[in-house]
Amino acid sequence: MTAYVLAHLSDPHLGPMPQARLRDLAGKRVIGYMNWTRKRHAIHRLDVLDELVADMHAQRPGHIAITGDLVNIALPPEFVAARKWLERVGPPENVSLVPGNHDAYVAGSREHFPKIWAEYLHGDGDAPREPVTFPFVRRRGPLALIGVSTAVPTAPFMATGRLGRDQRDALESLLPELASENLFRVLLIHHPPVTSKRRWAARLQDSDELLALIAKYGIELVLHGHDHRHATVWIDGPKRKIPAIGVPSASAIARGHNQPAAYNLFSVEKIGGGWRCDHRVRGFVNGMLGDIKNERLI
Repeated sequence: MTAYVLAHLSDPHLGPMPQARLRDLAGKRVIGYMNWTRKRHAIHRLDVLDELVADMHAQRPGHIAITGDLVNIALPPEFVAARKWLERVGPPENVSLVPGNHDAYVAGSREHFPKIWAEYLHGDGDAPREPVTFPFVRRRGPLALIGVSTAVPTAPFMATGRLGRDQRDALESLLPELASENLFRVLLIHHPPVTSKRRWAARLQDSDELLALIAKYGIELVLHGHDHRHATVWIDGPKRKIPAIGVPSASAIARGHNQPAAYNLFSVEKIGGGWRCDHRVRGFVNGMLGDIKNERLI
């Protein structure tokens, strides 16, 4: 059996920023706009992102997962530009997306991504005109891709996320159901399930509840973004430790504490009564794209 390859990138923070009117920059948006114009525009570069995506396509993955933060301050034109970028990455059947906190930057902005990016957020069998709901499930090869949303508007200088009771209740049904189908379950989530204390203002607020669900019902792999860093954290499952994998921003250059752009590749295949999952990381090192890591996860 040939291994199925899943690619994962996150946090492209697409630029350039569209022209903003003064009334568009009320509240938290003015802080984000100033942050973008002063420094972030020089860190998140479209040429870097384009080169990374071209390299990813050259690896010929079976599917691509994107874990949020396509936009910056959730201005309506940003969502339209992001839709055009998504179409260059791939058609909806080949690309799965979950939103990040920047995609729900302020109250009212959450109405945009479910409409403009809908096909990339729908699960199997969802009609094109149906409202987007989370979690969604997509079955691709041996994988069950489970997409959740932690995207909620927050106060200035906060970047927390939350699943909420409805999504957690749905996961409690989905996780054992998909296990009974003998599928390799991959959770797509923007915020990491485990956050360091220094990132308290950017944490997943109901992480304890999510970790309890995973400890009880298991999952094979968790993919996230948000922290803009390479990360492998092993969390408790019912039978073994489970890897939660993060990745730097897909558009970032190395500057200060910023890690340069990278993406993940996971090769998954059934071996006897279990799974084999190999993890490969490709990204920029000294300005050149290449392999950063190869490891066996399972």
